[in-house]
Amino acid sequence: MDVRPPPLLEPTTAERASALGWTRRRLQRALHDGRVRRVLRGVYVDASVPDSTALRAAAARLVLPARMVVCDRSAAWLHGVDHWEPSALDVPPGLEVVARDGTRTRLAGTHGALRSLVADDGMVLDGVPVTTPLRTAADLACLHGRLGAAAVLDQFARAHGVTPEDLRCITGRFAGRRGVTQLRELGTDACGLLESPGESWVRRLVLDHQLPMPTAQVVVQLPEGEFRLDLAYPRLRIAVEYDGEEHHSSPRTGSVTGCAARR
Repeated sequence: MDVRPPPLLEPTTAERASALGWTRRRLQRALHDGRVRRVLRGVYVDASVPDSTALRAAAARLVLPARMVVCDRSAAWLHGVDHWEPSALDVPPGLEVVARDGTRTRLAGTHGALRSLVADDGMVLDGVPVTTPLRTAADLACLHGRLGAAAVLDQFARAHGVTPEDLRCITGRFAGRRGVTQLRELGTDACGLLESPGESWVRRLVLDHQLPMPTAQVVVQLPEGEFRLDLAYPRLRIAVEYDGEEHHSSPRTGSVTGCAARR
């Protein structure tokens, strides 16, 4: 008689799942059917369990090597700022870590970075050593392309109150590091009002084309109702939206941008 294994109500490694009766074939079938999901590479949980920072931290503890601190995209993920590439939606990447002693880990399921940290760069989040929001934002702004870097700085400004002044201070310690020029430039424009990476991308493109700084989240009152614009130049009655017209139009009201222009 085939006994059904218990649901994985907390993050569980493949080895632990096997001990509970989850054969590799059964686990793969559950993943395919959507009954189980990967939290990190090699860590699984029942699909009914809601995502949370506590759940993410519990998964990280299972694969975090001794002496290591979670960093980069994995640290952002623990802080509630997702910065994975689209491919990571299918197969989550390994946990990104940096060693306190300057060595690099080769443990399966992790990706080791070489990075120097000072005491103020780290914190403990739900039992997991992790780089602080400020250090994580600064690291990612050095490591990724221009639009992605702008977006992650804005996300940390919004979620954790990271300010341009905070970024200016930490940039002074990054002298000579690859990507520090990008961090120094983009950090001055970090804005916590932008609600999505797409809005950050648009604002960065606007600024890179030598246009004036637009105002974020501008509310306009029109006969049709109240509208909030991603970016705008209020005095010029110009709005800039990340989503296309199909997301801001209806047969009754027309587009938000069009209404703003007619005001």
